[in-house]
Amino acid sequence: MKDFPTDKIRNIALLGHGGTGKTSFNEAMLFVAKVTSRIGSVDDGTTVSDYTEDEISRKISIGLALSHLEWKGHKINIIDTPGYADFCGEMMAGLSPADFALNVVNGVSGPEVGTDAGWRSVSKGALPNGFLINRMDKENADFSRTVEQIQSNYSDRAIPVSMAWGSGPTFKGIIDIIGLKAFTFDKAGNVTEQDMPGDLKPLAESYREKLVEAAAESDDALLEKFFEAGNLSPEDLKSGLTKGIASAKIFPIFGAASTELAGAALFLDFAVSFLPAPDYLGEKIGFKPGTDEIIRRKISTDEAASLYIFKTISEAHVGELSFFKVFSGKISNGLDLENVNSRSSERIGQIFLMNGKDRKESGEIGAGDIGALVKLKTTHTGHTLCDKKSQIQYEPAPIPAPVIGMAIRAKTKGDEDKVGSGLTRLREEDPSIMLKVDSEIKQTILSGQGELHLEVITAKLKRKFGVEVELDKPRIPYRETIRKKVEIQGKYKKQTGGRGQFGDCWLRLEPMPRGGGFEFVNEVVGGVIPTKFIPSVEKGVVETLDSGALSGSRVVDVKVAVYFGSYHTVDSSDMAFKVAGSMAFKDGFLKADPYLLEPIYNVEILVPEEYMGDVMGDISSKRGKILGMDPDGSNQKIRAQIPLAELYKYSTTLRSLTQGRGIHTRELSHYEEVPREFAAKVIEEARKAKEEE
Repeated sequence: MKDFPTDKIRNIALLGHGGTGKTSFNEAMLFVAKVTSRIGSVDDGTTVSDYTEDEISRKISIGLALSHLEWKGHKINIIDTPGYADFCGEMMAGLSPADFALNVVNGVSGPEVGTDAGWRSVSKGALPNGFLINRMDKENADFSRTVEQIQSNYSDRAIPVSMAWGSGPTFKGIIDIIGLKAFTFDKAGNVTEQDMPGDLKPLAESYREKLVEAAAESDDALLEKFFEAGNLSPEDLKSGLTKGIASAKIFPIFGAASTELAGAALFLDFAVSFLPAPDYLGEKIGFKPGTDEIIRRKISTDEAASLYIFKTISEAHVGELSFFKVFSGKISNGLDLENVNSRSSERIGQIFLMNGKDRKESGEIGAGDIGALVKLKTTHTGHTLCDKKSQIQYEPAPIPAPVIGMAIRAKTKGDEDKVGSGLTRLREEDPSIMLKVDSEIKQTILSGQGELHLEVITAKLKRKFGVEVELDKPRIPYRETIRKKVEIQGKYKKQTGGRGQFGDCWLRLEPMPRGGGFEFVNEVVGGVIPTKFIPSVEKGVVETLDSGALSGSRVVDVKVAVYFGSYHTVDSSDMAFKVAGSMAFKDGFLKADPYLLEPIYNVEILVPEEYMGDVMGDISSKRGKILGMDPDGSNQKIRAQIPLAELYKYSTTLRSLTQGRGIHTRELSHYEEVPREFAAKVIEEARKAKEEE
C-alpha cells in the first residue's frame, strides 16, 4: 500500500454490545473495498479480525484486531474491539488510537448495556463518535424506534445520515439522508441507485432538516447563513457536519445490514468525506518524561518522531507484535528511538500493516497512521517511543479495575515459576490482568474482568507456556479485633540446668477506632523491665498480630501498652521477653471479647430496568445494602455495599440474572463486623483447616 498523507487517513474503532455485528460489519467493509475475496463468518471462524484459537472456538471477539483498506484515495484503519464486558480492557486500548468511534447497535434489541459502556468511554475522552444500527435485515428490527432510543438515552444530536429501507423480510437497502437517494446492494458488493421510495421520503426529509440545523449550529457564520437563507449549500452543509462531528457535537447514525453488505460502502463514502483525519485537533498533548510538565506536539510528519504502543500481542513464529500509532514525524526501518517508559533505546525493524493475522511489510509510515512493529526489546503496551532529542511521553489508555479474583496455583509442583513468568508475559499483552501474592490469605490471586476473562488467560498459559493451573475460590481476608479493655500477665520461665529463661510483662489491651491499626506504648517506670527488653516485648506482640486466635486472621485496631513486669539479672533475655509478650497478647486477646471483621465492597451495577427487581432481590440475599439508584441512559445504576464473601463469581451471577446485559464494578469500602451466625461458621472452617494442615 502506498504512503498516505495525514489528511487522507481515517482511524475508526468499532465498539458496542456483544453480538451486534461489529466483526461482520468489518468483514463487509473489507469485502466491498476488495481487500478480501469472500465474506468471513463468525460462526464458521473465518473472519479477518477473529482469528485466534479462543475466538474461533468461542465465536466471540476476545482481543482487539487491526484491519485496513483503501477507499477513494484514503487509507482507513479499522480497530475491531470486543463487546463483552470481560474484555473491556481491549475496548479501552482500541479507543486510544482512534479518531472516530462507531458504536454498533442491534436494530432488533436497540441500545444495550454495552452500548452505554461504549458511550461513556468515548464521552470521557470527547472522542468523535456515532452509531451504526445494524442487523436491519432481521425479524423485528426497527430503525426509527432505535433512533429514538439512541436520542433519548444519549443525545438529541445523534441524527441519522443514512437510514434503513424496510426491515426484516421487507428490507431492501439504505437511504442516504444527505443526498436523499436510495440504494440497493447485491452479494458481490455492488451498489445500485434506486428511486426514492415515496413512503419514506417525509421521514428522510425530516432527518435531513435536523442535520442541516445541527450543521448550522456548529459554526456561527453558518448559523447566520442558515437564518438568512433557511438552508445551507452542499459545501456549507459538508463544512458544518465535518466540524460538528470532529468537535463531538454531532453524532451521525448509520443504517446497515452487514451480512447483506448493505451500508458498508455508504459508510466508507461518508468516512472519507466527513469523518475527522488524525490531525483534526492539530496537536497531541503529552508530558515531559518523568514529570507532569505538559508538552504539545503538532500532529504532523514535519515534527520529531513519536509513537504510542496501544497493544502488544505474542504471535507464534513471529514473537511479540506491538501495535502503534504515529503521533508525529515518520517511522521507518532502522530508526533509533527512545523508550521513555523503560529508559532504553529501541531500533525499528520491520514495520507491518495488519489485516487480522495477515501482515504486509511497509518501509515507512507517517503521522496519524497505525501499524505494527516486531521484536522490540523492552517495549510493552502503554509505552511511548520518541526521538531521543525531542522526548515526549503520552498518557496510556485507562485500565479497568478488576471485578473478579481467583486463587491460582500450578497443577504440577515445581511449575510455580513458570506460572509467574507466563502471567507476567500475558500482562504485557493485557494490562487489565492483575496478579498479587497475598501474604495475608497465603494465596496468589489472579484478577480480571470476569470468569470468562480468567478462563481465556489460563488457556493461554497452557497453550503458550505449557503450564496448567487450577483456579480456586480465594480466601476472604477477614480481620480480628476486640471490644473490651483487659490487663494480662505474660510470664515465661524455663529452667533446664545452667542458665534459664525468664521474662515477665504485664500488658493492657484496648480497642482502637475502626481503621486505627495497631499501636504499642511503653508505660514501664522504675526499671521493672529494663529498657533493652521492651522492643522484644513489642516484637512478640507484633508477630502474633498476623495470626489471630479466632480464625487465624490479622488482628487490627488494637492498642497495646506494656506497663509492668519483672526480670532476672542472669536468666532474662530478648527471647524470653519476646515469648512473654506473645503469651500475654494471645491470652489477653481471647479475654477482650474478640470478634471478626469482613471486607465490604462498594458495588455499582448497571442493568436494564426490567431486571431491577431480580438484581435487588439478589443483593438482599447476599447481605447487601442498597445505597441508591440512578438512571443511566436506558438502564439503571444500582449503588450497593456487599460483603466480599458474597461476591464470588458475581459477574457470572449478574449475567445469569440479566440475560448477559448487566455489568458491575467494585472497590473496597471498609471493614465491618461479621454477623454472629456467619462468624461462627468462619471460625469453625478455620479450625478444621488448621487441623487438616
